[in-house]
Amino acid sequence: MKRKLILAAAVCICLALCGGCGSTAAVSDGTIEIKEKVFVSQTNDIYANTEDYLGKTIKLEGIFTVYDSVSVNPGSDKYYCVIRYGPGCCGYDANCGFEVVWDKEYPEDNAWVEAVGILEEYDDGGYMYLRLALSSMTIKEKRGKETVTQ
Repeated sequence: MKRKLILAAAVCICLALCGGCGSTAAVSDGTIEIKEKVFVSQTNDIYANTEDYLGKTIKLEGIFTVYDSVSVNPGSDKYYCVIRYGPGCCGYDANCGFEVVWDKEYPEDNAWVEAVGILEEYDDGGYMYLRLALSSMTIKEKRGKETVTQ
């Protein structure tokens, strides 16, 4: 739970620093593709205007990472995310991206992936969170920009 709050706080920091305005690019099948050059603003727009995006397919590339809160809260779950490091005073203090879930094997931590999934909202202990229910996750050889500012 503490890890989810940290992720939520990081997203809020991104919102505060960069504003919630940004246009998203939709590919021909209606999938919303989050592009590298506007990763922060597109991600922020989704969090700021959740109702406009729920149930839609979102595609993004980023760092696959695992937040394991077992050491903080024994018996708790692992949370899987696709993120990029966002703006902040120390480089890695404001991550932007989404929690992801699916029924297949997850890649290794720090793998660069392309993730495609449906945006959904879920309740965890009285707190609402967003995540992508993945239809695909592909490990990519070529990494994009890990740290994004816009």
